[in-house]
Amino acid sequence: MTGLGLPILGGLALLGLVAGVGITAIGPGGVLATIGLFALTGLSPAQVAGTAIVTHIATGALGTAAYTRSGQLREPATRRTALTLAVSALLGTPLGVLINGTVSDRVFGILLGVFVALVAALVLYRDRRTDPAPRVRHPAVSGIAAVGVAVAVASGIVGVGGPLLAVPLLVVLGMPVLSALAAAQVQSVVIATVGTAGYLAAGAIDWPLAALVGIPELAGVLLGWVLARALPTRTLTYVLIASLFGLAPYLAFHG
Repeated sequence: MTGLGLPILGGLALLGLVAGVGITAIGPGGVLATIGLFALTGLSPAQVAGTAIVTHIATGALGTAAYTRSGQLREPATRRTALTLAVSALLGTPLGVLINGTVSDRVFGILLGVFVALVAALVLYRDRRTDPAPRVRHPAVSGIAAVGVAVAVASGIVGVGGPLLAVPLLVVLGMPVLSALAAAQVQSVVIATVGTAGYLAAGAIDWPLAALVGIPELAGVLLGWVLARALPTRTLTYVLIASLFGLAPYLAFHG
């Protein structure tokens, strides 16, 4: 954290809190930590991804516990989806970490900008497509596995957890939102653990910054879980969509 002023440090902590809320309330959110580390620090692409991804071990574990307590992860179909996503993450995450090691700051910014815009578009599509009273339906294992691998590769590259992409993709496939949120928390633990091991081996994790972002992120995860179960989250969803669309071009042309 050497050379970073208090406003930047405070901004990173605040982004961590908001990211945590987004992770359990609507799925996307964890990318805000990556955005903050990329835009506000001088870390390399590997350091940005490594420092961000390590925070998702704890947030994914806490999210998994929360959705187990509220019942979603006790449903056999949701557990099957979570297991399929987790196994897929074992295959996709190492590939994402390897790809990250080959990209420059410029290319990383472009990839992150495209990633953020894609997430915003998926969340918007999900929100407009969701039936107010959806039928409970779970995708086929093959579809879940394809989503799991794609999500894990992308997550390994930019340093995010599973819910960011997995939740909107699973909902597009017809899965109920809360079930998708629950299953994605389990995948997030695997992605973050495998990704952390890869970036740790490369010496690409800034532990003080990981703590600065990760501790508020944990608090946000609990708050987001409460919001997801108790309140309509459409306003939060649209604020996030607008923010991601606004940030995408800045990230692509940053640096």
